[in-house]
Amino acid sequence: MAESSGLEDEGAGSRRGRKPIRPDPESGPVALLAHRLWQLKEQAGDPSFADMAARLGAAASKSSLAAAARGSALPTWETTWEFVRVLAVDRLGQDQDEARREWRAYWEQAGITGDSANEARMPDQLPPEPPEPSVPHRRPRKLTVLATASGVVGVGAVLLAWFLTFGADEPAPPQTAPTPATPAPRDDSAFERDVTYPDGSVVKKGSDFDKTWRIRNTGTVPWQDRYLTRMNDTPCRAPKRVGIGPVLPGEPVDITVRVRASDAPGRCKIFWKMTDADGTPLLAGKRPIFLDVTVA
Repeated sequence: MAESSGLEDEGAGSRRGRKPIRPDPESGPVALLAHRLWQLKEQAGDPSFADMAARLGAAASKSSLAAAARGSALPTWETTWEFVRVLAVDRLGQDQDEARREWRAYWEQAGITGDSANEARMPDQLPPEPPEPSVPHRRPRKLTVLATASGVVGVGAVLLAWFLTFGADEPAPPQTAPTPATPAPRDDSAFERDVTYPDGSVVKKGSDFDKTWRIRNTGTVPWQDRYLTRMNDTPCRAPKRVGIGPVLPGEPVDITVRVRASDAPGRCKIFWKMTDADGTPLLAGKRPIFLDVTVA
């Protein structure tokens, strides 16, 4: 889903509009994380956020990447990792596991706020215990005898009444079993394998071939009106989008894209992302699937 961002995003060459304000690394742990993201972006040639989200294949929107670099709020780990992956791993060639461990530590450190309100108080700082609540005096259960005698000559005392007073406790309300919570719907997928033309395959110049992937619906939401939408352009030609499904939860699906190889030798790497019918990206935390072949 698209997110809004107040950060301008222009190309690395001629940038138009308001110049982004770099976060001050001394202003807090979140700003320090954003400062490190800016440094990584410059090391990787300073691509625009739009290029990172489209041409470089980050599984996060342009506005999400820009917001992460602004440093005003801690981004999700998924957005942080996509920012790092396309630059540190894909662009600079760093080891993926080492980069993930290093930046996960940076991200977790940024999540530590140091809020003194959460620190344990010293014993002399504890608030005084409240006084015990006063219990109203309760009349004990007793037998009250009320007697009234009327003095009349020749008439003895007359017993008028006996009155019995007893206290009684109210019965406790019946226990009811709690209503189980209904689990929230979960949308998820898993890449299973390349059915045709695995990464590194060689194709002839100008030839047509069919690339097929197999993915599985691992969530609880049926897939309806979904597509694989191409995220970048290369010398190899492919449709802008192809349909998926419908696919029920737990089912696999094979998705095939017809590709025309370029007329000149080279490498073709095309990224696709799952979207709805309007082109809105789905499963933002998932990496795009891609075709990676050599034209000879």
